[in-house]
Amino acid sequence: MAAATGAAPARSAFTPAERRLIDRLRTPRAVQAFLNALPYNTEPPPDPATLRSFRGVARRRTANCLEAAISAAVVLEQHGYPPTVMSLESIDGLDHVIFVYRQRGKWGSVARSRDPGLHGRKPVFRSPRALAESYFDPYIDYTGCVTGYAVTHMRTMGSYDWRFSRRNVWAVEHMLLKVRSRKISRSRTRVKRERQKYRDYLAKHKKKPLYYRGREKWTEIPKHFL
Repeated sequence: MAAATGAAPARSAFTPAERRLIDRLRTPRAVQAFLNALPYNTEPPPDPATLRSFRGVARRRTANCLEAAISAAVVLEQHGYPPTVMSLESIDGLDHVIFVYRQRGKWGSVARSRDPGLHGRKPVFRSPRALAESYFDPYIDYTGCVTGYAVTHMRTMGSYDWRFSRRNVWAVEHMLLKVRSRKISRSRTRVKRERQKYRDYLAKHKKKPLYYRGREKWTEIPKHFL
């Protein structure tokens, strides 16, 4: 992980509404609940793709996965958590980004997704790799499969305004794509088996599965998945 620079912005940099939100969301669990309640930003056509800052998410009250990770980083930075994110690299190019943190030496995450198994995790994982591996099986669908992960401190972006910009912050995505990932692999047989299991379940039940082992380590997921 590259060296971080800079410091958390002063509270005076936030609007009164943003400060009230930050004061209410003091823990990763509270931030996860806030993100769960937001409509997922599907960027439906003809609307253009977005990558909003925390300020944009706070104003629009919708977020995609990277917008959610950025927002969690900004809010929890104000409560003493380093603004650290993990990117999960997928074989189909549809990567996932989550906010990650340490609590009593263990790793957890805050995340938002269109898939039930790709949300947050409780701080029970011994390492970033163990945390990343908890997403492996839930990531498998028709095309997706985790191939690697990378942990990045957002302050490596220096003076770039990823917190408050009213424009899309595409430089964040570009930066994450350049970070070298650590590889994760599983047998092709296992991946093939899990992919077929996913297809069969979706065809039968017309909804995304929740049958994964380790669900006790997940944080609460949005209610519509239940």
